[in-house]
Amino acid sequence: MRVVLGVAGGIAAYKACELLRLLTESGSQVRVVPTAAALNFVGAATWAALSGQPVSTSPWDDVHEVPHVRLGQEADLVIVAPATADLLARAVSGRSDDLLTAVLLTARCPVMFAPAMHTEMWEHAATRANVATLRSRGCIVLDPASGRLTGQDSGPGRLPEPAELFSVAQRVLARGTAAMVQDLAGRTMLISAGGTREELDPVRYLGNWSSGKQGYALARTAAIRGATVTLVAANSELPDPPGVRVVRVTSASQLHDAMLAESGSADAIVMAAAVADFRPAARSKAKIKKTDAAPAPIELAENPDIVRDLVAARRRPGQLIVAFAAETGDVLANGRAKLARKGCDLLVVNQVGNGLAFGTADNEATVLGADGSEVKLPRAAKDEIADAIWDEIGSRLS
Repeated sequence: MRVVLGVAGGIAAYKACELLRLLTESGSQVRVVPTAAALNFVGAATWAALSGQPVSTSPWDDVHEVPHVRLGQEADLVIVAPATADLLARAVSGRSDDLLTAVLLTARCPVMFAPAMHTEMWEHAATRANVATLRSRGCIVLDPASGRLTGQDSGPGRLPEPAELFSVAQRVLARGTAAMVQDLAGRTMLISAGGTREELDPVRYLGNWSSGKQGYALARTAAIRGATVTLVAANSELPDPPGVRVVRVTSASQLHDAMLAESGSADAIVMAAAVADFRPAARSKAKIKKTDAAPAPIELAENPDIVRDLVAARRRPGQLIVAFAAETGDVLANGRAKLARKGCDLLVVNQVGNGLAFGTADNEATVLGADGSEVKLPRAAKDEIADAIWDEIGSRLS
């Protein structure tokens, strides 16, 4: 794959070195096109050494190759990371006063911007309007992460971590020109992920093996396709997906309250989290000590049924509610029974245990519909499974 990595003049330019490494190690041929300002942060020699390709900021270099046209025409993906407020403004206005902006005008492949700037600049009405314009033209503009910025400042405006940007880039490359159609734009999605934990005492809990990978993949792919995404994450160590608002919880009760609180504006709710069915009826305030006597039985209480409560409290007409079921034994029969019991619109069922589903990079599943439909999703990377699930959801939303 041929990738153009544009780098604008922000302090986060140093992070693009790691993104470049990940892209080249995956087999992509990467041409780095920095702005003149970007070279104040990372020099041309560094970009050339890491990419193995010539580096220039000017369309007047190597004129016989017509780089300002050829690079955009031949690219499979153009990524700008970091994308500063200035770069976004120049891209919107169609400027072509350096090599990068000229490439943006000639690109006919997916174009992805990863903004990074101070919070005040990101939240300014001019920047928000520029972002909206680029998205309306089919560009993928990720919301920045929140965190430490330059100096003592902190807030929205931080460049997402290179590994997450790489994951998004891989998904966009896999989708090809289909990624230019933001089919979930204007939609609001609420997703849960991870596994809940129910405290026994200050050091122990009841839990499960869920890593959160499938839920995070659903959040990441929905954002790539233009949706506004909130992810309610239970006990996952994964980095925040770019462009996704993350709400962190621990227990099933906290997950229940967060999902109900966030559900009002959602067009679709996807319950991918693995929720503990039971919790200890009482939590010990001190660590439970081992003694010579047999341990006392742990009395359990039932946790709230989050999907059933979301269905009962469905906040808006046409709101689609999707549940997940991790099953053993007769997977489809168990899934159908759960779909009927929960009253949701779709249920994604998959087999778990013995190395399947939990913690793996791939998955296979079947999407069951309340209308009797049944769509099998063959084993694939979890991002691919997520895209297939959004295809099913999107077709029903439209």
